[in-house]
Amino acid sequence: MLSDLLTEERILFSPSELTWREAVAGVARPLLAAGDITPDYVRAMLDSIAAGGTYIDLGHGIALAHARPENGAVRTAMSMLRLPAPAPLLDDPRHAVDLYFCFAAVDAEAHMSAMASLARILSDAGTRQALRDAASAPEVIKLITQFEETR
Repeated sequence: MLSDLLTEERILFSPSELTWREAVAGVARPLLAAGDITPDYVRAMLDSIAAGGTYIDLGHGIALAHARPENGAVRTAMSMLRLPAPAPLLDDPRHAVDLYFCFAAVDAEAHMSAMASLARILSDAGTRQALRDAASAPEVIKLITQFEETR
């Protein structure tokens, strides 16, 4: 379940506008600090996006930054960063993102389970808006937990 991965200390709110590079590095920071990923994982995400990786754009202003497990995923983990204004991927306004997630998975089973849980939550327009409206990590946790309990 997503609520097992996305804990309060992994939910961030930026007080200022960021570039996409700053947003990706920022959303990865809690996973790096916890030892869930290595610095190589962050570099791999940034390099992949710089090479044209707008595939992380999930639509609706949401991006899922990730890299291959062998690039430095230590444990399956996830984090979230909400921005006050979009930080377009590759500075392309067609990929304006204000809600960044970082995801690391160590195996296919963990990857599929976490992705399915995230997809369920993000496919609901009301929940997407509620994530943007939340003012604190506890609010996000409550929202995710309530969503999971009703599904």
